[in-house]
Amino acid sequence: MSQFPILALPSEVQALVVQRVAYNSFADLYRLRSTCKSMLALADQRGVYGSFDLFKYPWHVGRRNLLLRRCYAEGNPSYLYIKGVEYFYGLDREKERLGLLKRAADAGYERMVVRDEDSVWLNNDNERFIAKRNFFMSTVVPLFYSCPCSPCLDQDWVLWYIECGKAGDMCNRCFWIKEVALFLRDFRCCTCFPDFDTWQ
Repeated sequence: MSQFPILALPSEVQALVVQRVAYNSFADLYRLRSTCKSMLALADQRGVYGSFDLFKYPWHVGRRNLLLRRCYAEGNPSYLYIKGVEYFYGLDREKERLGLLKRAADAGYERMVVRDEDSVWLNNDNERFIAKRNFFMSTVVPLFYSCPCSPCLDQDWVLWYIECGKAGDMCNRCFWIKEVALFLRDFRCCTCFPDFDTWQ
């Protein structure tokens, strides 16, 4: 089988290939960037970071600040969604929250449930977020355990017990209480970059 180099394709098709690679895997994008100078130039074009999915990014890798700035500058829908959700749950910034979530939705970004099993954003200094989380867990969560839709014997807030404690036939109210509680338990505000407001 004869080989067909990617550089023989039209430049528009090359850009689409690199955008698809960026969307599928950060590791593949990094490998593509390291192959040659022309691939590095393709990977640095405008639009690549706009199609990048931040939910697939390995957050243990450094230089997050530069990546987030670039994603925001290119209007990355997953980044706009993350910031909108952060403003919704962590900060009382109604106008910015609606604006970011609307921009993400207009770009065609849809996400049903937000959960981060490996909580990498760490900012426990946000007292309003902690107060909202504690209020929710003290007032709404007991409804989850007292609902007769299916028995739940263990009130431990470990993820395994929440996932497996109730059967799959739980009512809609219990399902959404569980999802919001897991989100509040695992979510950490990503405001550890204090100069974000100057990016806008």
